Amino acid sequence: MGEVTQNKEGWKGKILSGLFWRFLEQISYQGIQLIFSLFLLRILDTEEVGAVSVISIFITIANTFIQSGFSQALMQKKEIKEEDYSSVFYLTLALSGGIYLLFYGISPFVAEFYHLPILESLLRQMSILLFPGAVISIQMAYAGRALQFRPIFLASFFSSLFSGVLAVFLAYRGYGSFAMAYQQISYYFFTMLILFLCLPWRPKLLFRLSSLSSLFHFGWKILFSGLLDQIWQNIYGLVIGKRYKVEELALYNRGEMFPKLLSSTLSTMISGVMFPAFSKLQEEKESLQEMAKKTIRFSAFLLFPILFGLMAVAKLFIILLLTKKWIGMLPYLRFLSVTYLFLPLHMCNLQLMNSQGRSDLFLKLEIIKKILGIGILLLTFPFGIFVMLFGKNVGEVLCLYLNAKPNEKLIQYGFFSQINDCLPSFTASLLMGGIVYLTQEMLEKRGMTELWQLIVLIPLGAICYILFSLVYLLFLLLFYLLILLVLDFHLLLFLNIHTYQLYVVDIILVYQTY
Repeated sequence: MGEVTQNKEGWKGKILSGLFWRFLEQISYQGIQLIFSLFLLRILDTEEVGAVSVISIFITIANTFIQSGFSQALMQKKEIKEEDYSSVFYLTLALSGGIYLLFYGISPFVAEFYHLPILESLLRQMSILLFPGAVISIQMAYAGRALQFRPIFLASFFSSLFSGVLAVFLAYRGYGSFAMAYQQISYYFFTMLILFLCLPWRPKLLFRLSSLSSLFHFGWKILFSGLLDQIWQNIYGLVIGKRYKVEELALYNRGEMFPKLLSSTLSTMISGVMFPAFSKLQEEKESLQEMAKKTIRFSAFLLFPILFGLMAVAKLFIILLLTKKWIGMLPYLRFLSVTYLFLPLHMCNLQLMNSQGRSDLFLKLEIIKKILGIGILLLTFPFGIFVMLFGKNVGEVLCLYLNAKPNEKLIQYGFFSQINDCLPSFTASLLMGGIVYLTQEMLEKRGMTELWQLIVLIPLGAICYILFSLVYLLFLLLFYLLILLVLDFHLLLFLNIHTYQLYVVDIILVYQTY
């Protein structure tokens, strides 16, 4: 019994350590990427950024096809062998080679379709990163399974730094779109090399169809689901890039960049650490539910005020960081901040399902959600970009309900329970965002510079959020106390010390719940 407890405590320590390194990795990666992106956006024009945005869609979908299913299967499988890693290694490299040849061949047609000759060369060169991307997916699976996230942090940090410096240097030298292309290529190659130095895993001359078959049994559903999801996530970019100018696509992508960066940082951390943690607790339903509740509460408490604050100061943010030439991305940034508000909740629900081995549910849900999303897109498409984005946000709420529905049966933690757990942070963030926005309007009318407005508004937002959170909690405590008094009104005629003690206990329980 003591040995089991000790093992459990050791495992919890690994989870906490993994969470720390994963969080540090995401913060450093996204922070470095953000800094260099700001430099690049100041140097490059919207057409150059738009060209890379088009090609990135193709590369992202291809990477998902190559990596998604088998990497998840490697982490989920209870007993793993060396032949499993090696077999997946050779298969993904072969898939990368096939897709590279496909992209090389269709590149002239892609350039013609979007009426941009530069896309031919961009697609051929950026497709090279498929090869290191395939290797990295296996390295990440190995590290994630062992909860060894420190090497991932080191690889991500140094690769981001090097590739960012290279991109800015090339942009200043007039390489245009290719500066951003070489940034991505160099990042993948250096990440792969550093992980080879930091991790003990090496591919062996082993290839077993039986290994691939067992992994494919679980992974094909994740693969297909991931592929559907990536196509869906990029379909708006494809539509905007074709129907409108690539400059409009650049505004859409840059408007998406900041809320996506903030939300995906938290989501990736949840995905990378919580999936193996959820998998280990798959037989302990109560512990799994408690971990899920804490994850969602933490996500909402951290992310909601940041995104609502970003929406409130979006205009100042764009002018100061990107200059007025990018002011066209303002409505995109606000619409897409709402889109990414619940991304961590999506991720938590999907990882809960996968941890239960219910990849069949995962796949069914992805198909239903994409049919729903396509329906909304077709209804809103004729009315312009921003009606499309409004429909996209409506679809996100509906998809959240669908994602949470299976977990209501699996662990008794459904949509309305999750919304209830998010409500305190949502309410406090909404009120804070409203006050910050109104204050910004007032300061702008008085002629205060953009920089000084931000200096005033950021601490104001933080103070308001903390105060509103405390007030919300106090309101809840008073509300529950009132309920207790009303329900037990007949006891008031006979109040004694014991009754007072019971009320105190009830209030403490309410506080612990929220």
